[in-house]
Formats: sequence, C-alpha cells, structure tokens
Amino acid sequence: MSQILVVDDDRSMREMLEIFFAREGFSVRTAESLPAALDLLADQPADLVITDLKMKGGSGLDLLREVRTRHPATEVILITAYATTETAVSALQLGAYDYVTKPFQMNEMKVVVQRALERRRLLSENLRMRAELAGGYDFGRLIGKSPRMQEVYRLIDLVAPTRSNVLVTGESGTGKELVARAIHLRSPRHDGPFVPIDCASIPPALMESELFGARRGAYTGAYTDRQGLFELADGGTAFLDEVGDIPLDLQVKLLRVIQERTVRRLGDSRDRPVDVRVVAATHRDVEGLVSSGKLREDLFFRLNVVRIHLPPLRERREDIPALARHFVEQIAHAENRPPPALLPEAVQRLCTQPLPGNVRELHNLIERAMALSGGGALGPDLFDPAQGTPDPCVPTEVPENGLALDEVLGSIERRLLEAALRRAGGVRKEAAKLLRISFRSMLYRLKKHRME
Repeated sequence: MSQILVVDDDRSMREMLEIFFAREGFSVRTAESLPAALDLLADQPADLVITDLKMKGGSGLDLLREVRTRHPATEVILITAYATTETAVSALQLGAYDYVTKPFQMNEMKVVVQRALERRRLLSENLRMRAELAGGYDFGRLIGKSPRMQEVYRLIDLVAPTRSNVLVTGESGTGKELVARAIHLRSPRHDGPFVPIDCASIPPALMESELFGARRGAYTGAYTDRQGLFELADGGTAFLDEVGDIPLDLQVKLLRVIQERTVRRLGDSRDRPVDVRVVAATHRDVEGLVSSGKLREDLFFRLNVVRIHLPPLRERREDIPALARHFVEQIAHAENRPPPALLPEAVQRLCTQPLPGNVRELHNLIERAMALSGGGALGPDLFDPAQGTPDPCVPTEVPENGLALDEVLGSIERRLLEAALRRAGGVRKEAAKLLRISFRSMLYRLKKHRME
C-alpha cells in the first residue's frame, strides 16, 4: 500500500485529501507544518508528499528541498492558490513531480498522484533490476523447465544482445512483461532504464503526451516542458504492453519514433533524439489486429522483427509444481513468515485445474490458500475451485461492538474480482466489462488487493 503524506496548514484541505485518498486505498498521514512533516518522515518515509506552497513555519519549497536531501526516493506534488510560471518552474527544477493549482478537481489530483507513484515505482524497479543483475541474474521470475519454456529462454538469449525490436505474444497472465525484463537485463542496455507502458490503461486523450511528452503551454496546466515515457526510456528499453490498444493516429507517430529514433513533444516543432529499444506485447491475435485494421501493417512489421510466444500454463503443466513452490516462498518472504509446506496432494490438485488465468491465476490461488491456511500446511482442500468464493454475506445490521466497514467491503470486492476474472478466463479487460467498470479502475482494484 502506497504511503502518502499530506502537508497543509488548512485543516479542511488536509482532511479532504486524507479522506479521499484513504478511500482510494492509500495509507495517508497528515501534518500542518514543515517541522511536523519532517518528524513524520523521519519516523516513517512516504512514497509521496502532497504539500501546500505557502504555510506557517516554512514553505512547500522548503519542504521540497528537505525531502530531496533526506528522502530522495520520495515524490513531491505542490499545491497552491498562488500560481505563477516562475514558481512552477522553480518547484520542478528543485525536483517536484508536479504542481497543482487550487481550486482543483479531486479526480484530476488522483491522476497526478497515480502518475507520481508510477514514476516512483519505475525508479525503484530499475534499482531492483540492477541489484538483481549484480547478484547474478539468470531468467529471474520466469520459472519452468518444460521444452516450451526452454525454447523461450533460447530466443531470449539470441535476441537480447541485439538492437532488434521484439514482439511478445501469449494469453493474459503468461508473463509477457517478465520476458521483456529478461531481454533488457541480458542486453547491453541493462544499466539503462526499463520503462513498462500499459497502453490499455492510458486514456486516448492523454496518450500522446504520456508517450512523447509535451511542451510548456501545450495544454492547460502545462507550466513547463515535460518528458514523455520514450524520453525516460532513452538508453534503455520501452515495453509497450497491449500495443494493439494504441489509437491509429498515434500508431503513425510511434512508427516514426521507431524508424527515425526521435520524438517530438506535443506542441513542439523540434525533434529530440532517443535511443530506445522497443519490446511490444499483446494477448490478442496480432495478425487479426492487422487484418481488421486495428494495428497498422507497417508498424506490425517494425515490431515483429523477432516473435517470442509464451505458452499458456495448460500446455506446460509440468512447470506448475515449481511455480507453486516459488510463489509459496515469494509470498511468505513478503509477509515475513516461514513458508508453509505445500502438500503433494495440493500440487496434484493444482496440476489438474484449468487455470485460464495462467501464471497470474496460479499466484492468486496460492496467495488465497496461504491466507486461509491459518499458518498451517497447504492441503488440497484449500485449492477446491469453490473454496474461498462463497456468496458474499453482507451484514444488514451493525453488531454491538461495531464492524470494520472497509474490510467487509474489501472482502466482497475481492471475491467479485476473482469471480469476474474466472468467468473472463483471466482476461482483465473482459472482467472489467462484466463488472461494468473501466479498465483503468479494474487495474487499480487489482493492485489494491495485490492481485496483479
């Protein structure tokens, strides 16, 4: 759960932001002054600080300077009613992620916060990947010794040292991003950034500025020039997940970026050189996307220099035991507890299940079983298809000693997400349609319940 610190001497503003982001699933703390904020950060660092510019006892810029010095991994967003271009530029030059002017819509602030946290996640992930490489990286979290996976490893080894673009195909949940990361870490670009881009989750109206950046004044609130994700990936690898969801007009611009190795920011007339390797992915029939006109043929040829296809889990069932044991150890480590025993009968039960959601569904099954096991061994009964998914029991009365409303609602939401994913065969976009929510909302809820 991401940690947010809200700093404002206006109590109503603090409370409004605290309530809103707590409901969105974040852990939120508040402070009314710079000294109080620094004390809280010293006690427990935050992923993101949202601070007012003008406060008693020190300004938001003062806090920004302190955060950059003491907690360089923390992102900072400034808010103020006193907007000037000079102040905005100063804040961004000092290292603020963004600058929001009052009054603002909470949904607009939510988008800025999500982007800031995504940037922090990217930076942290790249540091982790470099440490993984220094520790002797093999194929990382790609698990399996089946002949189908051996062919995947062979292709990764062959293509990684080259500059060639790669197209990774396979059903949802098979591990396409892991293949892209393996290619990056085994390439001469391993010291450069790895930037995953979920094309399906970016609203079409924002996609151009997200991918290619924007010049100051290109749109309302663009107080300074902003880099796009391709510029952030300079010297490294850009992973375009669900590339078929890029609008056709932007596919033309993407093709130009790949061919010319330059980007042009929204509202700019100058081309900027970028050295980016592209690994693209889709869970859909890519030739069908081309024939239906949803993916330009010329872009397809540029991306499909080397094709790596990931088999579904049902076609490599011999890898399920190793994957299951890996997930048990991984989840136990994350929860700081000893890994429970995974009984042979449980492994046998898992090997006979259809698992339409592939590796992602297997991970969720293991996590749910560990949550329900009470710390004991994982037996076959914990992997019964009906286990853990009863009809939600919604209390209509509040018990005398009260109840934890967020926990009750969260439990119901998780069960419905699991049910929708099963009915949709693990395809998140179809599951979102079944739940009548946007795909972006689906991704957020999956992340909130650690179901990514």
